[in-house]
Amino acid sequence: MNSSAIDQARPTAEQPLADLGVDRTSIGALVREFYSRLRKNDRLGPIFAREITGDWEPHLEKMTDFWCSVILKTGDYHGRPVPAHLKLKDVTEADFDIWLGIFGETATALFVSETAAVFVDRAERIAKSLKLAMFFHAGPVPVVRDR
Repeated sequence: MNSSAIDQARPTAEQPLADLGVDRTSIGALVREFYSRLRKNDRLGPIFAREITGDWEPHLEKMTDFWCSVILKTGDYHGRPVPAHLKLKDVTEADFDIWLGIFGETATALFVSETAAVFVDRAERIAKSLKLAMFFHAGPVPVVRDR
């Protein structure tokens, strides 16, 4: 395979969102509003309350770093989301739908529709990845024996 064919097959890197209304301040507002709504949810609120006791500000700043990295490609986030979520034993796959619903409503309330759609698309991909990490169990691999 020649190098141009390899370059064509290689997925293009996701680009930072080039929207003048999206910066650390607006992403921080999204994060804070989202978690305010999430904490009021009957199902997800108690889960987060058990995990984050006391001062929420460090978590909100970490999530602002995360979303700045996702949306603006800042590289500010240096955490490991999969291990953090794997320890949440009472989270179900259905909880991700609730999370996505609240996130989508929040993004739509704060940003123009095209920008909100970018946030929602990235959130859906993140949720899918986390669900695969948390809930996918292939089961035993069948043993094939020569006859």
